Amino acid sequence: MLSFNTFFGQRRTVPETKDSQTRALIALTGQGRAQWTPREYEALAREGFAKNAVAYRCVRMIAEAAASVPLRVDCDGRHDTAHPLSALLERPNAEQGGADLREALYASLQTAGNAYIEAAEIDGAPFELWALRSERVQVVPNAKGWPEAYDYTVNGRATRIARDGTGWLKVLHLKLWHPLDDWYGFSPLEAAAFAIDVHNASGAWNKALLDNAARPSGALVYGGKASDRLSAEQFERLKSQLTEDHAGIDNAGRPLLLEGGLDWKPMSLSPADMDFIEGKHAAARDIALAFGIPAQLLGIPGDNAYANYREANAAFWRHTVLPLVEKTTRSLSNWLSPKFPGARIVADIDGLPALSAEREALWARLEAATFMDASEKRRLAGLSEKLSAYGDTYE
Repeated sequence: MLSFNTFFGQRRTVPETKDSQTRALIALTGQGRAQWTPREYEALAREGFAKNAVAYRCVRMIAEAAASVPLRVDCDGRHDTAHPLSALLERPNAEQGGADLREALYASLQTAGNAYIEAAEIDGAPFELWALRSERVQVVPNAKGWPEAYDYTVNGRATRIARDGTGWLKVLHLKLWHPLDDWYGFSPLEAAAFAIDVHNASGAWNKALLDNAARPSGALVYGGKASDRLSAEQFERLKSQLTEDHAGIDNAGRPLLLEGGLDWKPMSLSPADMDFIEGKHAAARDIALAFGIPAQLLGIPGDNAYANYREANAAFWRHTVLPLVEKTTRSLSNWLSPKFPGARIVADIDGLPALSAEREALWARLEAATFMDASEKRRLAGLSEKLSAYGDTYE
């Protein structure tokens, strides 16, 4: 691992300007309230991510799987492990590794629809990369409506991150497409908001049912004369007795002693009214659908779209994880191309265990193709040509 001081090939005294411009605000505020747009991101994250197990698992699965995909830097068509950009991707800052930074970016895209990376520079070259909290970032457009800078706001204090002396914008804004917004993205968490509400309400209903002896409530019916009523003292004593001796899980099944003409009339619900479990599963499937995760991978019953778990996992990687990684690597390459000319960031998917079955099938087809030579087969397999000891290619 290269040290920060020798990153660009020579030792140097690192100036204070290398640090992220936003870190001073974070250190000073700590628990400061985040600022967000009128889309109520905080409430959505609290109810959708922090209080819903299905959405939480979806975000974690996507972020962790995408962050596990290794990245490499290709320069002039060849893998260059000694390129400065490779070290920057491996150790983007003093507090995070490359996988940690990417996991934060992917999770932010799933919850907010936006993710931001700030580059700290030394002598015009990116020295560190920092992930910014998406709900604290606001786009500052120019006269034509294009982003000119970004304001990072914490507890009412804002720091503007603008272009450097060469006109390069030091913030990369990753976003998922939004049909109604020019500047901000639309998250799967927001698309699944209604299903999350249904799922949470089903859980609350189940909890309330357990708190009331796991059965529907009933009514105490007074069997005396219509003109007779319980006195205020009798009513309060009866209510206190029900609360202390018969409510809650610990008191489930205890007999209720009634007096004074009172009769218990249970108010049972029909089977259709009680079928909230299937409704909860349907809501869970909708949440998984919004995130692009097969319900089989989450253990949700009632959805067997794939023959087995292996097929569902391969579909998850092909249709959800890899497109997200490809989108991110292309954006990173385009953003950093003025600072690292000729370098391109690509996802190294050849060694992913989830795609091993597809690789084996491809190799079997290439092995059976007798009309192709070894170099053509290697190119179709995504491999470079073999090199002899003298550096020239051979079959």
